[in-house]
Amino acid sequence: SPADPDARIARLKDGRTRLAHKPEHAVDLDTGAVVAAEMHAADRGDTATLPDTLASAARHLGAVEAAPSLEAPAELVADKGYHSRETLKALDDGAWKTRIAEPKRDGFLRWHGDDDARRAVVNNRIRLLSGVARAAFKLRAEIVERCFALVLDRGGMRRTWLRGRENIQKRYLIHVAGYNLGLIMRLMTGAGTPREFQARVSACLAAIILANGCLTLLLIAVVSDQTAAIAISFAPNPRR
Repeated sequence: SPADPDARIARLKDGRTRLAHKPEHAVDLDTGAVVAAEMHAADRGDTATLPDTLASAARHLGAVEAAPSLEAPAELVADKGYHSRETLKALDDGAWKTRIAEPKRDGFLRWHGDDDARRAVVNNRIRLLSGVARAAFKLRAEIVERCFALVLDRGGMRRTWLRGRENIQKRYLIHVAGYNLGLIMRLMTGAGTPREFQARVSACLAAIILANGCLTLLLIAVVSDQTAAIAISFAPNPRR
């Protein structure tokens, strides 16, 4: 496109084609937070964009001292679109323990003497049979698809009028940061958005013992947009 040279032709699920970019998330299944949100060219396959997304995720996790390593590998759960021999060979015995769904194929696989690829595919296939994999794929279907729906569909990032992949990447990162901020707000206040927090009633009770032994109770109540605070102090019993 002369208006956006970075855009590529992508085929939609209904068969139509559009000029598009390809967002890809790396999500922590324990917390639901998006640890990497990359914007790739729409004509690149999943197996081609996976190394860049994993490198970004490892860099962000390293900033909080949680990066995977050979001694403490991280689970990598992905759908069958990311399954390939070269991908599994590159990740085998590394910092990522792969549990990538394997597509169904007719007939037998032929390795042509590539023992490393055979070992990587078999190791991944064995890990898919564990209970950890079944639980992880259930979480992936719930958490990963939810973050895509909230960012792209509900969040309005399915279409954009910005030009240039760099500009779209910046806008997309701000949107994903808001999604992660909502997770933190829900953890701390029980509400994921300021509007939800404003609409609900919340109260906090704190007890403070001063240096002179006086006990102070502080009650903070938030109702809609009104905030009320009540402080009650109890003096210590006089010595007899």
